[in-house]
Amino acid sequence: MELTVVPVTKPEATNFIFGQSHFIKTVEDLHEALVGTVPGIRFGLAFCEASGKRLVRWSGTDEHLIDMACENARAIGAGHSFLIFLGDGFFPVNVLGAVRAVPEVCRIYCATANPTQVIIAQTDAGRGVVAVIDGASPVGIETEADVAERKALLRKFGYKL
Repeated sequence: MELTVVPVTKPEATNFIFGQSHFIKTVEDLHEALVGTVPGIRFGLAFCEASGKRLVRWSGTDEHLIDMACENARAIGAGHSFLIFLGDGFFPVNVLGAVRAVPEVCRIYCATANPTQVIIAQTDAGRGVVAVIDGASPVGIETEADVAERKALLRKFGYKL
């Protein structure tokens, strides 16, 4: 077995969801879930087919995000994994419930805009995701001022009243 670290390549502020599913139908079902949840959503989606033609299958509403998803899916190359890159102003929290509700989705590895690395195991049978490194380690405990700032930010974005 060989372990490889694959960085997710994207602009710094771009949010994405990385997960695993089990069927080629995933591409269309994820597309429908996203556009049905957030009107006007801009996204690119890529899915690594694990059998048959073994292609990177894709869909989306934004050509640049589709290309980014396909490039990252090809680099990761783990069967049945998928990536959804979201356009500016769209956040995973707004679509994560709909993504999880797609029957083919088995797991979500991460939903983030952080720098991310995917640890891949390669065997004679193929490639699989071992772990995901999402961002950096904490450097301290939040203070009362940090708590107030966090709460204000959530209310500014409309996530809390």
